[in-house]
Amino acid sequence: MKVAFVGKGGSGKTTLSALFSRYLAAHALPVVAFDADINQHLGEALGMSEEEAAQMPPLGLNLERIKDYLRGSNPYIRSTALMAKTTPPGQGSRLWHVRENNPLLAHFARDVQGVTLLATGPFSEDDLGLKCYHSKVGAVELLLNHCIDDPDEYVIVDMTAGADSFASGLFTRFDMTFLVVEPTRKSLGVYHQYKGYTRDYDVSLKVIGNKIEQEDDLHFLQDQLGDALLTSFSRSDYIRALEKGNIQPITQLEPHNTSALADMRQQVMRCEQNWERFYQQAVVFHRKNAFSWLNSSLGEDVSTQIDPDFSLATVVQQHRHQLVNK
Repeated sequence: MKVAFVGKGGSGKTTLSALFSRYLAAHALPVVAFDADINQHLGEALGMSEEEAAQMPPLGLNLERIKDYLRGSNPYIRSTALMAKTTPPGQGSRLWHVRENNPLLAHFARDVQGVTLLATGPFSEDDLGLKCYHSKVGAVELLLNHCIDDPDEYVIVDMTAGADSFASGLFTRFDMTFLVVEPTRKSLGVYHQYKGYTRDYDVSLKVIGNKIEQEDDLHFLQDQLGDALLTSFSRSDYIRALEKGNIQPITQLEPHNTSALADMRQQVMRCEQNWERFYQQAVVFHRKNAFSWLNSSLGEDVSTQIDPDFSLATVVQQHRHQLVNK
């Protein structure tokens, strides 16, 4: 299951991304986590040292390597240079799985307390003043477009703050989106903005309250959000220690916050993976990008990269049939 964490900067989405990833890993579930936030702190929140996190191979600076692998022998993509972040898979494309050991995971991923971590990476000096962060996050979008995950596997993405993910189709790549809010009007404003933008794209969206200090905080969110509010986290000694770099076993998390993580897992388990919709949304956004700017930028009509005979749903079905018969 693909799960996104979004929210206002400072709301705690990176902390909750890390806690949820570690909670799942502690239950022996396969977890791949992407740090796709412009502030790269997921590795440290999971338990990496600052030095280890700084040495992570950045996806955003190695996009050609990722394209070359995923392109495979797809005849509709004439060259790696013509492959875009929105390019959907087709016959001959290399699709990757959470449990496999492929060259991309071997190169980019690091194991952190049972979580397979990949990092988009920060801006380089050459990027400053010339590129937006979406040029980096495109690596994550491309990887998600080519990822086949089973219901008992998790791909967690700590997204960049606010509504920046709407600069591409990345916001449609998830089975579940958790929007983290504090009990403030500004934080709720991001929720209403996100809800409005996703309205026409069938995005499963639930709100997670964070930094709840007293009952009035929780009542405020309940009054403002109603059924959209799934669960909440109160301030805790455990989380305060985590944010200072003191990573304790996830079993030491307070019971009420552990219960919130369980609520989140149950919500994800209730989601149904719709592979036909997932693929068609990738096609829609690839066409939009092609006719908006890609074609003129690359000097070729890249909408022809869409394989008219390809069915991702069929490929997933075949993959799961093979797993059952192993």
